[in-house]
Amino acid sequence: QVQLVESGGGSVQAGGSLRLSCAASGYTVSAYCMAWFRQAPGKEREGLTSIDSDGTPTYADSVKGRFTISQDNAKNTLYLQMNSLKPEDTAMYYCAARSNLDHLRYRGRCRVTKSPTMMYEYSYWGQGTQVTVSS
Repeated sequence: QVQLVESGGGSVQAGGSLRLSCAASGYTVSAYCMAWFRQAPGKEREGLTSIDSDGTPTYADSVKGRFTISQDNAKNTLYLQMNSLKPEDTAMYYCAARSNLDHLRYRGRCRVTKSPTMMYEYSYWGQGTQVTVSS
C-alpha cells in the first residue's frame, strides 16, 4: 500500500522560505518520476516540478530559480525547497508519484507541462500541506 505524507507547510511572510517533505511508504522515491503540484482555491491543480528516476529535474516557469526539488533515497523522502516566496505561492501543495503502469505509459516524459492533464500522469498522491504567504 503506497502512502505519501507531506509536511512542512505553514505561514510565512513574502521573501521567506519553507521546505516541504513527502515521506513515502510502500514506494521507493527513486523508482519512477515524482512531482510537486499545488492548487489554490478556485484554480486548477498546477504542476510545479518533477524529478526523474535519474535525478533530472524540470520546473515550471513560475517557480524556476526559486524552488528546488530533491530526494533523499536513504530517507525515502522527496523534498521541495521554496525560497523567495510570494503571496501568489499560497496554495495547498501535493506530492505525486507514478505507479508502474504510469511509468510504462509515460516513460521518457517526466517533465512539467502547463497542461491540466499533467496530474493524470500520477496515480499516487499525498493529502497535501498548506502554504500561506503573506505580503
